[in-house]
Amino acid sequence: MELAGVDPGRGEGDEHGRPRRRGQGELATEVLSVLHRAPGPVTASWVQEQLGGELAYTTVMTILSRLLAKQAVVRSRAGRAYVWSAAADAAGLTARRMRRLLDTEPDRDAVLASFVTALTPEDEQLLRSLLNAAEPSAEGGSRDDGR
Repeated sequence: MELAGVDPGRGEGDEHGRPRRRGQGELATEVLSVLHRAPGPVTASWVQEQLGGELAYTTVMTILSRLLAKQAVVRSRAGRAYVWSAAADAAGLTARRMRRLLDTEPDRDAVLASFVTALTPEDEQLLRSLLNAAEPSAEGGSRDDGR
C-alpha cells in the first residue's frame, strides 16, 4: 500500500525540525489497526479521532477509500454517512496480500517452490498440517480455492 504522509502528531522531526514522514503504508496500517480495535463499524470521524485528530478528515477518507479499493475494509450506509470496518483480521489481510502478489506472477510454480524451500522446518510442518486439514473429504468434496 502506497500511503505515506506527514505525521505532525508524533512530536518527532528530522534534523531541520520538519515533521517525520511516515513510511510506506504506515498510515494505512494505523487506520486498519484502529478499525480492528473498533467496537463495530465506525465513521471516518471516529477513525480520525482515534488517530489523534491531527490528520485532516479528507486524508482519513482518502486512506479509507484506498483501503476499500484494495478490499481491506468494507463500508455500509448508516443514514447519510458510511461506517467502516476491517474486511478481515490481520492474518486474513496478510493472506490476501500474499495471494494478490502471487496472482501477478507469470510463473506461479516457481514462486511457490521458492517460497516453500525458504520455510523453516517448523513453518514447513505447519503448512503441511494446514494443507492436510484442507484436503477434500473421502466423500468426494472439493476444496474451494476461491477461483
